[in-house]
Amino acid sequence: MAGDSRVLMDHNMEIGVTPAQVKKLPKHLREAQISTERTHLISDPAKKPRQRYVQKDGKCNVHHGNVQETYRYLSDLFTTLVDLRWRLSLFIFTLVYVVNWLFFGFLWWLIALIRGDLVHGDEEGWTPCVENLNSFVSAFLFSIETETTIGYGYRVITEKCPEGIILLLVQAILGSIVNAMMVGCMFVKISQPKNRAETLMFSHKAVISVRDNKMCLMFRVGDLRNSHIVEASIRAKLIRSQQTKEGEFIPLNQTDINIGFDTGDDRLFLVSPLIISHEINEKSPFWEMSLAQMEKEEFEIVVILEGMVEATGMTCQARSSYLDTEVLWGYRFTPVLSLEKGFYEVDYNNFHDVYETNTPTCSAKELAAKLRDGPLLPQLSILSPDPKMHTFDPLDRMSKPDPLSQDEDKEERESGGDRGETNGSAAALEEPPLADGLPD
Repeated sequence: MAGDSRVLMDHNMEIGVTPAQVKKLPKHLREAQISTERTHLISDPAKKPRQRYVQKDGKCNVHHGNVQETYRYLSDLFTTLVDLRWRLSLFIFTLVYVVNWLFFGFLWWLIALIRGDLVHGDEEGWTPCVENLNSFVSAFLFSIETETTIGYGYRVITEKCPEGIILLLVQAILGSIVNAMMVGCMFVKISQPKNRAETLMFSHKAVISVRDNKMCLMFRVGDLRNSHIVEASIRAKLIRSQQTKEGEFIPLNQTDINIGFDTGDDRLFLVSPLIISHEINEKSPFWEMSLAQMEKEEFEIVVILEGMVEATGMTCQARSSYLDTEVLWGYRFTPVLSLEKGFYEVDYNNFHDVYETNTPTCSAKELAAKLRDGPLLPQLSILSPDPKMHTFDPLDRMSKPDPLSQDEDKEERESGGDRGETNGSAAALEEPPLADGLPD
């Protein structure tokens, strides 16, 4: 009897079913970093903290120093103004207008001074260039009225002043250019899709486990908004220092991680959270890495999610990264999607949660070789030749009940049990009748 219970527990762990006793533990205990013979957490307390290449919030931790050719920033002045911090942008926005008004106010005052309007402006029969302009302050106010087209009607230019008419045309044209540039910069800066990336989520950890008899590296992405990202695509880079056969050292070398580019799986329909999977095959940089080797490696995985904002049509990019200490070996993500009455519900409380699963500690290359020779562990369904035997899909299970558990479901409905208020995936994980369908 004890032997049957142990085999049943092994089968439950291998197909992703968490025992009910574990589910009842407090959250801080369920998320504790436990290392067993079959599942390991890649975390070495002896390792010193590493510097990130890309922060968790997507900011690149790279500073450009000793830039000699600073004139290149002025050649693209519009982009330079847009990239400035908000306090500098507002300061420059105000400064440009004030300087422009002061400059043309000085020219109006200079014309009045040369023509003698400041001295003879109050005399009868004298026709000034600008009526009621008798000081620099009044010239400054007339400059503001002219450029902003306020037109209070107290100060007006007369037809006896050709130089004033020319200056009026110049100020009107240059004022329109200044308005177009400054208002355009502020509009682009406000409508930048950087804030849209704040509602795109990446899981805190990445995991490595077996899927369909193949070792896979996985992480989860999600979108909190109801307005979707159009043409969403995702890619990943492995950042790791490398030394060539000739002895050349390449710091922070970037290597592509295939997450479905050849099959189109990198194109996402991001309506609900998705688990992005990288199959560790012959072309993968993790092909020959076992658990022991990966614990000694120092690397960073940068993930980039791109797409167009549905509301504005502008391109949005969200980034995150995973250090080698943030990759969990022998774990899977807890399901977050459940079927309710007439809709699907996403429980973001479990978005970052993972649970342990049986995973070999050898490299993917060694695992593939052992599977070619025969089943690696015949008693473990996760590595059996027919993995579909124990495929667990919470949505399929809720829409298509297991024939072996229909009687139990019927009794539960008659007793008034309502599973719609709880996470359907968690309820399926704790469902005892699932064990009855396991092979002996």
